[in-house]
Amino acid sequence: METCPNIMKFLLGKKVNMTQIFDDEGVVHPATLIHTTPLVVTQVKSKEKDGYVAIQVGFGTRKATRINKAQKGHFKDRGSFFHVKEFKAVGDKTYAAGDTIPVNEFKAGDTIEVSAITKGKGFQGVVKRHGFGGGPRSHGQKHSEREPGSISGGVRNGGRVPKNMRMAGRMGGNRVTVKNLTVLRVDEAQGHIFVEGAIPGKRGTLVEIRG
Repeated sequence: METCPNIMKFLLGKKVNMTQIFDDEGVVHPATLIHTTPLVVTQVKSKEKDGYVAIQVGFGTRKATRINKAQKGHFKDRGSFFHVKEFKAVGDKTYAAGDTIPVNEFKAGDTIEVSAITKGKGFQGVVKRHGFGGGPRSHGQKHSEREPGSISGGVRNGGRVPKNMRMAGRMGGNRVTVKNLTVLRVDEAQGHIFVEGAIPGKRGTLVEIRG
């Protein structure tokens, strides 16, 4: 059986909501509650066979009728997973296919980084998307409160609209990583991890925790 060395600590979970945690000195800390379950190692990738070293894990459960035959053959009898993710080898952990990564992989006080997909906000204007101040509200102006203003000119860029001009467009739905977050509390029985501060995404968003 192949084993994968040098794996850093990681977990997958789902964002539940925000709350607050009081420490022993009575100081309140804003926290995000993440629900997670033990991960199952579905595949170990090696340099010789795959060209890089990584570990593939499955998270969440779904009906067996919801996965195709290729996935069933890949997962074997390890379960029917809703999410499958890979993590590159960086740390000093060693895992083999079929191993389980417990919820208590992280402890209170650990410094972590969290990655998730931000909330999708659809098509937005420049005021909400880029923080523009809008046009003037007086001196005969009409219906220009949230307009972007001029986007080019005869002198600037030869009258053409320059590249990367901040304009209206689709907003949100991006992968964002927040670093240097602190684990405040871990409830192994409930599968809860309390992380100080806010993390990207809406309720139910898949969250990657690395440390």
